[in-house]
Amino acid sequence: MAGVITDDRPPQSDGRQSGPLIVTEDVDLLDDLLRLCAAAGARPEVQHGVPERRGGWDAAPLVLVGDDAVDRVRGAARRRGVVLVGRDQDDSGVWRRAVEIGADHVLVLPDGERWLVDRIADVAEGVGRPALTVGVIGGSGGAGASTLACALAVTAARAGRRTMLVDADPLGGGLDVLLGGESADGLRWPAFAQSRGRVGGGALEESLPELHSLRVLSWDRGDAVVIPPDAMRAVIAAARRRGGVVVVDLPRRVDEGVAEALAQVDLGLLVVPAELRAVAGARRVASAVGMVLRDLRVVVGGGARGPAGAGGFGGLGCFDAEEVARLIGLPLVGELPREAGLLAAQAGGMPPGGVARGPLARFCTAFWERVSADATGGGS
Repeated sequence: MAGVITDDRPPQSDGRQSGPLIVTEDVDLLDDLLRLCAAAGARPEVQHGVPERRGGWDAAPLVLVGDDAVDRVRGAARRRGVVLVGRDQDDSGVWRRAVEIGADHVLVLPDGERWLVDRIADVAEGVGRPALTVGVIGGSGGAGASTLACALAVTAARAGRRTMLVDADPLGGGLDVLLGGESADGLRWPAFAQSRGRVGGGALEESLPELHSLRVLSWDRGDAVVIPPDAMRAVIAAARRRGGVVVVDLPRRVDEGVAEALAQVDLGLLVVPAELRAVAGARRVASAVGMVLRDLRVVVGGGARGPAGAGGFGGLGCFDAEEVARLIGLPLVGELPREAGLLAAQAGGMPPGGVARGPLARFCTAFWERVSADATGGGS
């Protein structure tokens, strides 16, 4: 699994500057680099050579050396994160000079601008471990996927994890409603629909409504029903860069936008009622999702508690959880418990999973503990 959730607190300050060190006397090149730093939200330090202050060269998270400054940094201590930047596309000698100063990369402007903005933004945001990203998908309508997604996010936030909940299902009615925050201040999906390149992780987090100690990206009450693939990719990537936990509530269909989200999901949970028709539909959903997401598991919604024959064909009725997972051909996470009074609690402003000792919260807490153990090699 790609994510780890055992240490998701924001990195502590260690005296390192948050922006890159720029070394150049080329005025035009400096103007370009300052513009790119501004676009990435970083405040650089500018020097004409290796900084005289102790640790200035070593402590910078990224060093951008202008091609004019190679002679002035040639004797500096070798370190990672040095980029040699030039503007002459036909200069074959730039590679030799990069080796001389131990540069990791050679960049020629303007072609490399987008890559460099991304790299500068990474160091400005202090990128560490990406967030563990869990996608929740209903195997059929009314399976309880949105309820589970909200409960997972609420329990993760209550445990002190930095948490973001992303509503990727435009036809689901809005997770902010399920959390009792439809009138909360903050941006919704339509504000990000035109996003193309990089979205700043910090800016994204700060712009969203904060509900129950987590950030929520949901829908407004407008008519927009499509998330462009570029926007989905940029927003999920920004959410992941903040670390902690990202929970994504996904629709059952797999269009280009959903495929972009699935490509960044570490673990998928397919919520399936224990009924024959639901299982048949869930197998088709699993087949489509499995083309993009490698780690997909089953959560059985409701279990086999319904009356005999309910929802089934030919009197076959309901299955137990193990049989549902076997029929779909995926690993079983567990059976989603019923929680008495859940709807009434939501009407009173209590979100799914909000009752810490309730069955749903206990299920989600156990899930996070199990995933944490798996991610650190402590699982069975």
